[in-house]
Amino acid sequence: MTEYAVSVDIQAPPDRVWAIMSDVRRWHEWTASITSIRRLDEGPLRVGSRAMVRQPKIPPALWRVTDLDEGRRFSWVTGSPIARATGHHSVEPLADGSRATLALEFSGILGALFARLLDDINRRYLTMEANGLKARSEGTA
Repeated sequence: MTEYAVSVDIQAPPDRVWAIMSDVRRWHEWTASITSIRRLDEGPLRVGSRAMVRQPKIPPALWRVTDLDEGRRFSWVTGSPIARATGHHSVEPLADGSRATLALEFSGILGALFARLLDDINRRYLTMEANGLKARSEGTA
């Protein structure tokens, strides 16, 4: 298994960060790593929610939420048993704001190969997403 992770401290309360993080339909507004996200269901994000995600330099991918702790974290997966990517998104309180952690984990027989092929993009996009989430949450974007 190969994993990438980025954490960022944000001068905003966890509920604000969570509201932005969990509103996946609007991610393209605050990070250039996302071209578009189309939710395939309605309502708040929940286990089983699905979304078609389009990113520059990466084929469109169907993501499905597999784990959710409302207000704190969610995980979603894309791929197949031979090459699977799992995205983890969490927020935790700090004395003066929040800490958001974004992680991407590759698994399966070909998971490590895909991780290596996309290494630079994975690192760059996670950093763009963390910085965009920080700016949006702090009201600077």
